[in-house]
Amino acid sequence: MTEVTSDAAETRLRRSPLHERHTALGAKFAPFGGWQMPLEYAGGGVLKEHTAVREGVGVFDVSHLGKIRVTGPGAADFVNACLTNDLGRITPGQAQYTLCCDDATGGVVDDIIAYLHADDHVFLVPNAANTAEVARRLRAAAPEGVTVTDEHEAYAVLAVQGPRSAELLDALGLPTGHDYMSFSTATLDGVELTVCRTGYTGELGYELVVPSGHAVAVWDAIFAAADDVRACGLAARDTLRTEMGYPLHGQDLSPEITPVQGRSGWAVGWDKAAFWGRDALRAEKAAGPARTLRGLTAVDRAIPRPGMAVYAGDRQVGTITSGTFSPTLKQGVALALVDTDPKLPDGDELEVDIRGRRARMRLTRPPFVKPSVR
Repeated sequence: MTEVTSDAAETRLRRSPLHERHTALGAKFAPFGGWQMPLEYAGGGVLKEHTAVREGVGVFDVSHLGKIRVTGPGAADFVNACLTNDLGRITPGQAQYTLCCDDATGGVVDDIIAYLHADDHVFLVPNAANTAEVARRLRAAAPEGVTVTDEHEAYAVLAVQGPRSAELLDALGLPTGHDYMSFSTATLDGVELTVCRTGYTGELGYELVVPSGHAVAVWDAIFAAADDVRACGLAARDTLRTEMGYPLHGQDLSPEITPVQGRSGWAVGWDKAAFWGRDALRAEKAAGPARTLRGLTAVDRAIPRPGMAVYAGDRQVGTITSGTFSPTLKQGVALALVDTDPKLPDGDELEVDIRGRRARMRLTRPPFVKPSVR
């Protein structure tokens, strides 16, 4: 997370339309992507919030996520020629994980969920800190007739996640039967919103895209529909996504880390005629990356953190990019960029330097916890 160290800097942070609701729940706030967002809540904390999502249902305010609308004749074809994944693989009403890469280097400018509404309408959800840059790149490349609109603050996003998430939305009369990575439009108490079968936790879940002016009403309706729904902050979101091996942009993917290195090549339409970074990525794939994102699980009692060095004997072979204590497994788990070496297969033990002490960790292919998204 980006640190903000002065009162002046803190006043420049954007706030969610649900900020007062978070304050009333005793939220501890932290700066994230230029926004002041809830990290955890009083009476809960990371462990309880994490467990609520794995076992019941939790609700995250992720309104800091970006929103970009691309419209006009050929909008879908235009987006498809820019972003890595192949929009031709899905149909209107479906969503797709994709990447915005630098055309020269293939580095990841951002990872994005693209919602295909129609041939002339695509809604993109990038990360908060990168929204303006993604919009800038799309505008610069857009052909005549295609409009790129940054709607970052026009909508709130609520992530309802956990095995009981469908039960909660059913109680509100919202649709729950659509397939994973698809979406539908619905109405709640006169408010039109989009219900997306997506999430970042590895559990069954939905994300509600709501006009910002109606976010409080929708939040209140959700919490009135069940007694045991728990508000969850970004700290639990991080432990949940790390257990699944989901990358976080700025750590596991970045302008310096390509999808080939980050094991996100599955989100690249390699046979497409055009996308940003195509030549650089195809060349890297053919040659083989010098480093690869790998998973690690702690053998010793240790909690890995980003930036820690990874060793094979006396040789540094990598660096932790994401690391945490897994509340589900009760052990440390991590993602690390490790030198590509056939002599380092999954199952081998490496060591991580944790404040001057070496701790054993085992190379493990993510996810660390069995996903339940479907």
